[in-house]
Amino acid sequence: MKIAIRKGRVIDPASKFDAVADVFVAAGKIVAIGEPPSDWASKKEINADGCIVAPGLVDLAVHVKRGTLTTEIAAASAGGVTSMVCSPDTDPVLDEPGLVDMLRLRAQSFHSTHLYPLGALTKALAGVQLAELSKLALAGCIGFAQADRPIVDTQVLLRAMQYAATFDFSVWLQPEDVHLANNGVAHEGEVASRLGLAGIPSSAEIIALSTHLELARVTGVRLHVCRVSTAEGVGLIRAAKLGGVKVTADVAINHLHLIDLDIGHFDSNYRLSPPLRTSRDRDALRAGVIDGTIDAIVSDHTPRPEDAKQLPFGEAAPGATGLETLLSLTLRFAESAKLSLTEALGRITHHAANAAGLRAGHIAVDAVADLCVFDPGAYRLITKAGLKSAGKNSPFLGYELPGVVRATITAGHIAFEAAA
Repeated sequence: MKIAIRKGRVIDPASKFDAVADVFVAAGKIVAIGEPPSDWASKKEINADGCIVAPGLVDLAVHVKRGTLTTEIAAASAGGVTSMVCSPDTDPVLDEPGLVDMLRLRAQSFHSTHLYPLGALTKALAGVQLAELSKLALAGCIGFAQADRPIVDTQVLLRAMQYAATFDFSVWLQPEDVHLANNGVAHEGEVASRLGLAGIPSSAEIIALSTHLELARVTGVRLHVCRVSTAEGVGLIRAAKLGGVKVTADVAINHLHLIDLDIGHFDSNYRLSPPLRTSRDRDALRAGVIDGTIDAIVSDHTPRPEDAKQLPFGEAAPGATGLETLLSLTLRFAESAKLSLTEALGRITHHAANAAGLRAGHIAVDAVADLCVFDPGAYRLITKAGLKSAGKNSPFLGYELPGVVRATITAGHIAFEAAA
């Protein structure tokens, strides 16, 4: 389909291009910016006057289950997300090539959001025996992870990293020492003590991350740190980068806005993994995003059924839905942190894609036409009824947030268009 996007402010964080211009799409690619190709005849016109035309969002942390792929892809398109990295803790776990093939083929049938799976680093994510990484890579896995299930045996982790480094596979790990975390549900500190909640100390992340970084240094593996949440963690990653370790990192958007005090009414929508930490940690995470220590901002999209959240805080399943609020919360973060719009968008497009090794997140002639058209001045009320995701578990329910997506284009197809 030939699509013309007219009068929008085109922002491409990769090239720093920022100007009002028309964008022309044909055969799945961007064919011109500014002046149309000769003999141009649009099949579809999108009026982007007053809107921003950005690269489609790249979300590196999406959890989906077998029965929810339809709704979560719809949620991604509604949120302006055109590329999403899928965690291996699907049902069943992505530890066999056939399962990866099935998931990718099903996602492709929607002609919507690009889905990039992470394979299981160990069989069944049990942390004992390595999965068949080479076969999983051939099936389309872009890296290997354990989701939120740590490898307790450091020798197993070392061998996994050595194997991955041999074939230049990336390893994605969320740092948490399972013994120090000890089934905690909130950040260990004054708030958790006052509320009578079992705490997870910062040291659970710091010690695990120190181990991961040292093994990455020794093996030379490409390490991606998932969901850093502590000030000390940011410092360790910064030092590792300066020391030549091949490491990238992301942070959940929730942790750039919320702190442990926000769980004060035992609202299970604030039960997250890793837990919300202190204002000091939040400020350090923000600084890490601004100076580039943290490469990407992610939604950590974890949709939960209603009955899994309507429980006492300590018994509720951790996680929040986030595909549909990632853009809005990033815009809000940029405003409060005095970060330029181009730089903020880069953390959810170009830089995120680079961290994952994806050819995505930029606007250029001959590039795949993955685009998000949104109105930065429009606000929307976040409600359960308004969320397309199967999970309605968001800590931002009732918030009015900026940035309304008007259209999402994935590989030249209109994946989402807001009602007029």
